[in-house]
Amino acid sequence: MSRAMIVAGLGALAMAAILVYGFVVGDFAVEGRRLLAMPWGRVSLVDLYVGFILFACWILFREGLIPRSALWIAGVMILGSLTICVYVLATLRSSRGNWRVFFLGRHAKEASGR
Repeated sequence: MSRAMIVAGLGALAMAAILVYGFVVGDFAVEGRRLLAMPWGRVSLVDLYVGFILFACWILFREGLIPRSALWIAGVMILGSLTICVYVLATLRSSRGNWRVFFLGRHAKEASGR
């Protein structure tokens, strides 16, 4: 589990750094328009958001329909993998080394009875 925390932590740092770089150096409106004008730019965006939606489904499964889930999902849709890495770090910490709890969240107790 500590290796997973290292990977998620490094991912969060990398994403934070590259987001700051992009917003400081780039022009989101101009470059976004250019990216969306290209077929592979559209493919990449659809691919990215399909992954975000699948991750959002995991959050909903783990947490249920609570305001906290909505905040996490909004973060994923806006900040992408930065939020995913932070969510994974938070769930790794709260699961205290139990992979079943990490993956299943609130369903972990009912799954252990089967």
